Amino acid sequence: MHRVVLDTNALLMPFESSFNLDLGLRSLLGECEIFVPGPVIGELKRSKSKHARSALALASKYKVYEMQTQGDAGVIQAAQELGAYVVTNDFPLQKKLRQAGIRTIFLRSKNHLFLDDF
Repeated sequence: MHRVVLDTNALLMPFESSFNLDLGLRSLLGECEIFVPGPVIGELKRSKSKHARSALALASKYKVYEMQTQGDAGVIQAAQELGAYVVTNDFPLQKKLRQAGIRTIFLRSKNHLFLDDF
């Protein structure tokens, strides 16, 4: 079964683009295990985004992967430790993930997920 790590951007995506993340992931990968790094939860709690509360509620559906590393480095570390894909539309993070050899999934045209096979 595939594993997927969601960053903050990915958790906000369904509310900013009216996109069903679960259905998108299922159509792209089939059944998968979805993880949210612990620091992402903290980031959402501090976020000023009008969708932060909704994103936190969505995050509660998934497994929290506890770790100390913050920010992009934490997302990269979680993906490496779990052998997972990362869902993000954060372009600088996508570049770091490619450099680390981690496959990324991002929202294209605000209506479907795309797997970057670099």
